[in-house]
Parts: sequence; structure tokens; C-alpha cells
Amino acid sequence: MERKLNSGNTDRDDLLSEQSEREGEASSGFAGEGGDVSPSNRQRLPPWFKVKLENGPQFQQMKSLVKTLGLHTVCEEARCPNQWECWNRGTATFMILGDICTRSCGFCAVTTGKPSGLDWDEPRRVGRAVNRLGLNHAVITSVNRDELEDGGAGIFANTVEEVRAQNRDCTIEVLIPDFQGSYDALLKILDVKPDILNHNLETVPRLYSKVRPQAKYSRSMEVLDRSKKSGLTTKTGIMVGLGETLDEIKKVMEELVLIQCDIMTIGQYLQPTKDHLPVERYYAPEEFIRFKELGEKTGIPHVESGPLVRSSYHADDQAMRVF
Repeated sequence: MERKLNSGNTDRDDLLSEQSEREGEASSGFAGEGGDVSPSNRQRLPPWFKVKLENGPQFQQMKSLVKTLGLHTVCEEARCPNQWECWNRGTATFMILGDICTRSCGFCAVTTGKPSGLDWDEPRRVGRAVNRLGLNHAVITSVNRDELEDGGAGIFANTVEEVRAQNRDCTIEVLIPDFQGSYDALLKILDVKPDILNHNLETVPRLYSKVRPQAKYSRSMEVLDRSKKSGLTTKTGIMVGLGETLDEIKKVMEELVLIQCDIMTIGQYLQPTKDHLPVERYYAPEEFIRFKELGEKTGIPHVESGPLVRSSYHADDQAMRVF
């Protein structure tokens, strides 16, 4: 019996089209002070979100490699605005266990549905991709596979081992799901000892029912707590702009300090499509600076905070700061 814990591909034109679709005025003020924004009255995308889309040689190499090896990246599937910058730097976040998720979170662009069978050769191909790219820091994430007994933890662990075997000097970061609270599944990840274990809280507790209806805040905190107690460096992240308040953000930070979380990322939520949750407000760049100051003053060793910050954004730089 298992032990339980307590408690689409996007190209350049697509992203430009989505940015235009999200346009109507940016609000000002600090956390929790923004006005309501209904889908029929969307705010104009502020100027600091205009990203430079460079289709350079590194970008083309990455795109070709991912296609050749039959791999997925969260950069593409989640429609990340940083894809062009990261791929031109020769970095990417590999998404294993397919590209179909069994959950339907209100913020996420990854396709929801019934996944196909497991690809047991995928770990080897991810290791090969990391080797061919010459990465010093590899980030591996996955869709949720709630239909599997171990949530896909076994293949996740195999991927860590393959990347390590083929890339001796590469540090490894995993961004894992909650495995529905299965401690046996989590142990499979802890046993292979990734250098950084990331599990995102995504939002404040009050908003879970609409943002992450199939998840639990307490369960996610327990994943981070168990991982830290096993001796791993831990990391988590939240999005802002979904209706949270400053007091709620502070409370999350305080709870992360209690479980000794090492890294926190804070970024602006952007609505992937009209069918996803609307943006309640956009935060200005200086507000993200204050979030960073607040988090580190509260006691979190490193806080990466900015409008375009995502879990894996400049993850290699974050790793260098904590090791």
C-alpha cells in the first residue's frame, strides 16, 4: 500500500498573435491594489513584456535537435515568452512523459487529455540532448500523469540517471508534479538525488480552487518539506496577477522559510488563450524588485523575481548562486 503525504507548439507568429490578443491598459499600484479585469475588458500588455524574437543559429539548432530526438520542451508546450532568449542561449527545459496532461489547471497552456503509453527510451534521448548541447545545468519537468500508479516517477528517476551518466559535470534540476501525495513515488526522485528539486506552489492557498483545482496547497508544501528533509536543495515558484494580495504573498514566503526552501521564483501570470483564467492585474517591474527584497528579508536565501521570470528562467545562474 502506498504511503500518503500529510495533509502546443508555438512559433514566432503564434506568440505575436497571442500578445496582440491580450491587449486593452496596465494598472499601477502594489500587490492587491489592481482593479478587476474581465475577459471582455482585457488590459493592454505593458511595454516591458515586448520580447525580442531572434531566430538565430542556436535557436535553430535547439529546434532541430528537439525534433530529431522526438523530445518535448515546456518552452514550446507551455508557450513560454522566454523561449527565444533561452534557446538562443542554448538552454531549454525538457518535458518528459509526453505532451498530454491529465490535469486542467486554469493557467496552463499544456494540452489536457488522455495520454498515450510510456516511452521508455525517452530518458536516454534526453541525456543525449543534454550532451549534444553541452549543458552545464539541465532542467527536466513533466506533465501530470495521474493515471499511472507512480505518476511517472520511475521514468523521471531514470531520466536523472541517464543525464548524469552521459554528462558527468552537469548539474540536474527537476521540476516535479505532486504525484497525488504518494510518498513512495516521491522517494523514487529523492533516491536519485537531483541537485535541485523544484515543485511549484503556483499561487496562494485561497486561489487553489480556481487555479489548481486538482491540487492542494498543503500537499505541495509537504513535497517541498519532505525533499528538504532528505537533504536536497529545494525551489518553488508562484505567479502573480491572479487576484492574490500582498499579505497572502507574505504568508507564502513565511511558510517557505519555515521549511527552509532555498530558491523562490515570482513571475507575472500571462493568459495563454481566451479560455484560460484572465489576468487580474499586471505588476510593474519595480514591484517585482520589492517582491525579491521582501522574500529575501523574510529569510528565503535567493528570490528570482521579474515580470518574465518563470521556474526555469536562468535556472543555470540560480544554481550557481546556491551551490
